[in-house]
Amino acid sequence: MRLLQLLVFLTLTAVLAACAANGSTGDDPAAAVETYLQAKVAGDGDTIQALLCSEQEQNLEREKQTFASVAEARLEGLACTDAGNGRVTCDGKIVALYGTEETEFPLTNYRAVNEDGEWKWCGETE
Repeated sequence: MRLLQLLVFLTLTAVLAACAANGSTGDDPAAAVETYLQAKVAGDGDTIQALLCSEQEQNLEREKQTFASVAEARLEGLACTDAGNGRVTCDGKIVALYGTEETEFPLTNYRAVNEDGEWKWCGETE
């Protein structure tokens, strides 16, 4: 009986861990926006596409190519918080190297929408 209880406990623990890993942005708009920004800087087209809201789908190629011609792009100080009502406030900046000159893009406020149970990045907002 104890062995059965232990097996059930271990199975449930594994299932919950898998759900948490797979749904890391599903219930947190700030996490979705952070993941989106990381993907954008890295040029990760699959993640960008997965986290782009339907309203922004026509901009997919632009979003994928934003830093394609940049030798080096990185996020510094990325920290996003859920401000409520689909608004996410992010601190930090994107630093991109164009030729020999670094350009900084301060992070701002973004709109997130919940589509099919997942939060998606849907552009900048005030």
